[in-house]
Amino acid sequence: MADLSKLMDIALKAGQEILKVYKEDFDVEVKEDNSPLTIADKRSHETIMDGLQSTYPEIPVLSEEGAEIPYDERAHWGHFWLVDPLDGTKEFIKKNGEFTVNIALIEVKYPVMGIIYAPALDTLYFGKEGHGAFKLENVSEGTVEDEADLIRKSEKLPNAKETDVINVVASRSHMSDDTQAFIDDLKKDGQEVDVVSAGSSLKFCLLAEGKADYYPRYAPTMEWDTGAGQAIVEASGGKVLRHEDQERFYYNRENLKNGWFLVKR
Repeated sequence: MADLSKLMDIALKAGQEILKVYKEDFDVEVKEDNSPLTIADKRSHETIMDGLQSTYPEIPVLSEEGAEIPYDERAHWGHFWLVDPLDGTKEFIKKNGEFTVNIALIEVKYPVMGIIYAPALDTLYFGKEGHGAFKLENVSEGTVEDEADLIRKSEKLPNAKETDVINVVASRSHMSDDTQAFIDDLKKDGQEVDVVSAGSSLKFCLLAEGKADYYPRYAPTMEWDTGAGQAIVEASGGKVLRHEDQERFYYNRENLKNGWFLVKR
């Protein structure tokens, strides 16, 4: 399996390109699906593609900014990189720091390793099947020799103290009726429920850290939005389940749009 420290280096370089744009004024394009796109998305995509293809030329890449690969070709992939070069473009535009670089390795439809780097926070989350999930802060200030060194210098997840309060990841300002119903069902058991929020794939990281117990996502997402987060959550002992049948979330479907799902500890 791939080396996490090499993925970290690629994600850091992509993050540096993003921050160059973040510190300046920039234009925002609108894609066909009405989602925003900036030069930072494009630069991060190019940096990650160069890094992955030079380091692991045998592994194909499916990236948000290069998602036109036909299913007839993708269907034969045994494993591939699933990449979101800039997850949380809306957060990036707001300049609130809650945007990430996401890279996941998918094998036989399931994520086996993932890395999420938040450039503005200089914080790295990563997980690998059979190794666990971890968090490393002030990433750019240190050096890492190899994967074992990266794991040794990082904090094992989950790392949050357990409480009697159930924390649910949701938007306080845009609470959907279905998410509110989910929260109300938890309260019926007499539990105290609090709402926590975060941008982009940092929602998954809250679950991996143990700072949240549930993340009901009752709205559309794309495969690259969730692959790395799922790898990290599962490596931390959590689950990502399809809403319709409570089965494990899988990838490389013909339609890359995700259905509803629930992340839970």
